[in-house]
Amino acid sequence: MNTMKHHKLIGAILLVTGTTVGAGMLALPVSSGMSGFFPSLIIFVAIWALMLYTAFLMLEATMWMGKDKNLISMAQQTLGLPGKILAWGAYLFLLYLLNIAYISGGSKMLTDAIKIFSGISIPEWAGALPFLLIFGSFVYAGTKAIDYLNRIFMMGLFFTYGLIILFVTPHIDKTMLYEHNYTSLPLAISVIVTAFGFHIIIPTLVTYLDRDVKKIRTAIFIGSVMPLLAYIFWQFMMLGVVPIEGETGIIAAWKAGDSIIRPLQAIIANPWVSLTSSFLAFFVIVTSFLGVAISLVDFLSDGLRVKKTPSGKIILLAAAFIPSLLVVLTYPRAFLSALGYAGAFGVVILLCLLPAAMVWSGRYRMNLGAENRTPGGRIALVIVIVISFAIMAFEIAQKAGWLTIL
Repeated sequence: MNTMKHHKLIGAILLVTGTTVGAGMLALPVSSGMSGFFPSLIIFVAIWALMLYTAFLMLEATMWMGKDKNLISMAQQTLGLPGKILAWGAYLFLLYLLNIAYISGGSKMLTDAIKIFSGISIPEWAGALPFLLIFGSFVYAGTKAIDYLNRIFMMGLFFTYGLIILFVTPHIDKTMLYEHNYTSLPLAISVIVTAFGFHIIIPTLVTYLDRDVKKIRTAIFIGSVMPLLAYIFWQFMMLGVVPIEGETGIIAAWKAGDSIIRPLQAIIANPWVSLTSSFLAFFVIVTSFLGVAISLVDFLSDGLRVKKTPSGKIILLAAAFIPSLLVVLTYPRAFLSALGYAGAFGVVILLCLLPAAMVWSGRYRMNLGAENRTPGGRIALVIVIVISFAIMAFEIAQKAGWLTIL
């Protein structure tokens, strides 16, 4: 019995880790690398701590609810109809933005792969439709097909990540790690927030671990620390190889809306590095895309009351992919920009602001149970709410041109 519980805890930890690690990893060195390794290390830990705390708030709110409650029903129960509308809108907004980011990144990876294997260069936009046709077919086939493909690609992801460590580590120049520019740190916040988002899995964990709060908190903590360490080591490797300035530097990649893969391949002119890093990026993006795409289709099916018949699934896929495809085809910086908007608004509203508001309402308005309270009281909740609005305000100011950092 104890062995079974131990295995379930390990499984829960891996669920948190798997939900956290995604294509945001490819964008982290570009969005935060302009500040340097040590400044980005500070902001990684700070955002991780924020997201960990809001995850515990989400757990507190989940424990007040009955079995099989999702975030939207939790928001409705604690905040009423306005909470439900906010959660519904933020969830849909987030899923579409992530869908756009992964289609954009996937199309770039596909065109790069065609160039590597055939030597033929095709425009990046031309890769978007084939990417959707190939992997959208698995979304059409359903969760079981996605599960099998995801398992294969996750094994490939772990394998290629290990190879990247072997290939890249000898090229690290430690002197590059001491460069710093703290003024550009705010540019990275929205993408980093996205990279540490896993909270939507918490209601599932509550059921999976039989509402054992101690075990759930352990799974959340360890499961979120593992991506933090993976991101830090990834940042260490990339910033030790790719310079901040220059034609193949981080700033140039940021302006082009690229991930870190192309600068890495340009700096280390090794065909094995090019091949391995391309596969790593491909595995990361496809596994992320499959999870987001099936979630978006399920969400639209429920919200639009469209049954998953063959014709119904065509309608749902069209509703999920056509708007995203149009954005990708008309906006070259879609990958980084979509991740930024997703973090600054979708993730912040859904995974930071909403948990704090639900807990405030549950504790101080509805007088719900106090046995599983997250430490901090009113002051901590106010700090989370203020930080959430500050992140959104900064993103608005930057996009509107009122604030120029770079």
